[in-house]
Amino acid sequence: MSEATHAPSHQQIDVLVPTCNRPAALAVTLSALGFQTWPSLRIVIADQSGGEGAYARGEVQAVLRYLRATGRQVETWRNLPRRGMAQQRAFLLEQVQAHYCLFVDDDVILEPDLVRRLHAVIEAEGCGFVGSALHGLSHLGQERPAQESIEFWEGPVTPETVRPGASSWARHHLHSAANLFHLQSRLGVGVDATRTYKVAWVGGCVLFDTACLRAAGGYDFWRELPEQHCGEDVLAQQRVMARYGGCAILPSGAYHMELPTTVTARSVDAPYVLPIK
Repeated sequence: MSEATHAPSHQQIDVLVPTCNRPAALAVTLSALGFQTWPSLRIVIADQSGGEGAYARGEVQAVLRYLRATGRQVETWRNLPRRGMAQQRAFLLEQVQAHYCLFVDDDVILEPDLVRRLHAVIEAEGCGFVGSALHGLSHLGQERPAQESIEFWEGPVTPETVRPGASSWARHHLHSAANLFHLQSRLGVGVDATRTYKVAWVGGCVLFDTACLRAAGGYDFWRELPEQHCGEDVLAQQRVMARYGGCAILPSGAYHMELPTTVTARSVDAPYVLPIK
């Protein structure tokens, strides 16, 4: 647990959005952030798009104007040249000023109360991160019972080490396709009865205790990876989880746009080539 003193209930949360060549999706994600019920968000975007970049596109400009006119703090950065996703996340983490930082991918739709719910859980648990796994609604109705196993935390979230190949590594199957959506619909768990469960990692929407993430090394391992890599978010979460604990929430409140990945070279997978420290 971080030793930093917790601030009032509506403390600032820094939202970090890495983006590359997805201006329309970015506009949707930023709109969802604009509708969050949490009043104090500072949104920091790092763009690695080609050409003029995402900020030159009309749909992105319109949402940026909306966010600023309605009182959201927004910072727009260009982080070039591209040196891999770990460096992109490290760059964003360097900009953080708040006690908590929320990494949100540029192709995610968030329910309006999601930041509030994530904040409530991380405050209650005092752990290193809390995530909201992404629903892939194009797979609705494709039931996969063998992938819907869930391990709820039946007490406080505590540190644990999850390594590739361990039985706990298989937890990631719950976050594939629409598995989590099917499970939460069947269980009927509402947002007023949010539960925490054990994870291998959470993709796309994760709220960190900033001090915990930095103490675990953040994404500084980017220098140990080739420019073309994947799994940097997984490794950072595993390192935080081993020291401070981490979890996800049910029900989730995040939805994947299911666009083609912009990280196409995936032969170097960070958690398989670097240790959990």
